[in-house]
Amino acid sequence: MRNAATASLAIAEFREFAAFSPCEQRYIKRSLDVGLGRQDAFKLWARDAAEMASIRSQYVAYQELKTLRGDPPVETSLDGVDAYVGKLVRVSAFDLAQGRLGCFSAYRFLYERLIGPMARPWLPSAFCGAAALPQIRPDLRKVLLQSISEAAATAPGWSPAAPSFYPEWVEQEAA
Repeated sequence: MRNAATASLAIAEFREFAAFSPCEQRYIKRSLDVGLGRQDAFKLWARDAAEMASIRSQYVAYQELKTLRGDPPVETSLDGVDAYVGKLVRVSAFDLAQGRLGCFSAYRFLYERLIGPMARPWLPSAFCGAAALPQIRPDLRKVLLQSISEAAATAPGWSPAAPSFYPEWVEQEAA
């Protein structure tokens, strides 16, 4: 029974990822390589000098992930919220400002993998806070803020289950 539930969760994650735009999929895979230290992101993802600079900045911004992977604040207390959410908003603002994540679900998919399932309760507020910052282009700000559903913003609880699908670069065969 447990294997069936795990397989069902993985299939749901595959489907969710497949629904993202190619740009979002590429950015999520690149970000996981940077944030999880899986591969040399410069060699794998940089197509030009601009992407090289973006990846370099991403490595710097993602230094906060180490702290965010620690114990998040208790959901029923305000102790530690400012430090945790402040860092989460700062890293989130970096990713959203890149203009490659166009909705809350792509953001949530990425951050559940970068930080872990314990970050889920904090993701709606960090996303809304980061998306509302003046550093985000007004047209993108509108799209991002409209992408979070009422259900996601007001969820009464979050699953503690760890993600099972971590998308990676796939080498394409030459035809």
